[in-house]
Amino acid sequence: MQADARLERGSRVLTPQSAPSLEPDPELGPDPEEDARAKFAALHGPALRASGVPERYWGRLLHKLEHEVFDAGEMFGIMQVQEVEEEESEDEAAREARKKPNPGGQLCYKVIVTNENGLQAADPNSIFLIDHAWTCRVAHARQQLQQVPGLLHRMANLMGIEFHGELPSTEAVDLVLEEMWKFNQTYQLAHGTAEEKVPVWYIMDEFGSRIQHADVPSFATAPFFYMPQRVAYTLLWPLRDLDTGEEVTRDFAYGEADPLVRRCALLPWAPADLLDLSSSTPEPADEHYQAILEENKEKLPLAIKPVVYPCDHVFKVYTDVQQVLGHLSHPRFTFTQSEADAHILYHFSHLKDYRRLSRERPSVLLNQFPCENLLTVKDCLASVARRAGGPEGPAWLPRTFNLRTELPQFVSYFQQRERRGEDNHWICKPWNLARSLDTHITKNLHSIIRHRESSPKVVSKYIESPVLFLREDVGRVKFDIRYILLLRSVKPLTLFVYDVFWLRFSNRPFALNDLDDYEKHFTVMNYDPELVLKQMHYDEFVPEFEKQYPEFPWKSVQAEIFQAFTELFQVACARPPPLGLCDYPSSRAMYAIDLMLKWDSRPDGKRVMQPQLLEVNFNPDCERACRFHPTFFNDVFSTLYLDEPDSCPVTRLV
Repeated sequence: MQADARLERGSRVLTPQSAPSLEPDPELGPDPEEDARAKFAALHGPALRASGVPERYWGRLLHKLEHEVFDAGEMFGIMQVQEVEEEESEDEAAREARKKPNPGGQLCYKVIVTNENGLQAADPNSIFLIDHAWTCRVAHARQQLQQVPGLLHRMANLMGIEFHGELPSTEAVDLVLEEMWKFNQTYQLAHGTAEEKVPVWYIMDEFGSRIQHADVPSFATAPFFYMPQRVAYTLLWPLRDLDTGEEVTRDFAYGEADPLVRRCALLPWAPADLLDLSSSTPEPADEHYQAILEENKEKLPLAIKPVVYPCDHVFKVYTDVQQVLGHLSHPRFTFTQSEADAHILYHFSHLKDYRRLSRERPSVLLNQFPCENLLTVKDCLASVARRAGGPEGPAWLPRTFNLRTELPQFVSYFQQRERRGEDNHWICKPWNLARSLDTHITKNLHSIIRHRESSPKVVSKYIESPVLFLREDVGRVKFDIRYILLLRSVKPLTLFVYDVFWLRFSNRPFALNDLDDYEKHFTVMNYDPELVLKQMHYDEFVPEFEKQYPEFPWKSVQAEIFQAFTELFQVACARPPPLGLCDYPSSRAMYAIDLMLKWDSRPDGKRVMQPQLLEVNFNPDCERACRFHPTFFNDVFSTLYLDEPDSCPVTRLV
């Protein structure tokens, strides 16, 4: 994929564009080199500016890219450092810790200027290409280390890990996977499929990986994708003049201004104790939600009166949701290809300008609510849920931290659990991706800290004691449950749950090991044709569940689940927008909530099954619902738009 590097929300983002030909164009003048430079600037200029690369370097950069000139060896050298133990003051020790070379073994290195004339920042040639030794997505890292010839050996040497023998050993692979978070850099594609947007991690070659940290660095670096050759490099350029013998450094926490956040971001290289810091995470201030509204460019609707249609009215539905088009057959709904003629707009994507819609077409019914991102985006869900459970969150939501705004609190909480000897497995999730994409389970603090650099993420306590289901063909596996929630109105709060629920199962017996074994730790199997998809209908599941857990009748378990749903929507709708879902009379919505059950203990010692809500999905995939329950969308539309729930398999929660 062709791409240029562009910064977005603190992460390196590669934005695909069409690459024009770099052949000379006679209309631009007789100088081919000038023509090539102009086209290079047009194609890559936005990326270079976003990364802060001064324009004085662009001409020589183009030359080095075209001719693959790696001339850093003419200017720099790698020096092995012998560290000397000596007494230091505490402040000096902390300061020096931030400058220690990349750890990973006894050998330590620095990069210094070796050219006898030094290096001048004003010299147009003072920009250098750094090659990448390894590029991968995290989900494929172990497989590549095991299968790509020479990769494990090279990574072990680069990281200072002893490696003996020719065949990759599990121990060596595990060590590289643990240490790589001290060397990884990242970028991601801004466009493409959901799979293509999963962040890419790369390790610079031996030269780039030897460049050390400094709070006041002498150089800057940035990833760069050169479209004509479809190759990614790291660019290195000076921030000041350097004399012979001066060290080349970069800021490992570039862009982090807050001293406490910088201290946390540098933990992979500079250990620090944050045990005395409070890990409490109260709900964010009101301004936080206002900023989200503005960032989403969502315009709240004007106040309108609820529209009342005749009881025999036939609604014209405009939709781009194929499952609705294929399965809605109720006689009081008909499809129209004209959005202007529709009584119901059932969009696959989120609306933004509710204000205009409320002003121009207040009687048009919708399939979404203003500010529903408070439920469907994971960091907002965790924040809103604290209204029900305080700073720790409610019992029905795993303890969750926003890695963008609550990193110090998370580090403190992690270290407190570590000191108490408690389980410390965590799951890192993007704010706004589904299907377990870019989702990682780990007990490596450094990995979690570094993941926040790739895309906005939350980190949630991994459920270490899930309620398991015995699959006769496999053993005791994880499973999750999907319920469909139908929100008819915010004020008064009117909420239904579809009586049928859906199940997903892991394919391998659960254990707290092999954390990158997808089929052991995840349940989403229906998007990869190579994976086995275990199908079980809800009315088969319930008697089998009660057979396996006779002390836990499903009716009681489901009552706890429904109570969690009720509490969530009550707190999400209790405050005015943008602090809560907007009371827009023409809005209706269908959400899918995924959840698991975990073992917990009450104060009296009795073991209980505690629901754990995992995420809330807007416009969920209803393929299985439509296949096994052909009237599914008739039921949904009857409940939401006809106010006829009594004839449908739904239960009113509120």
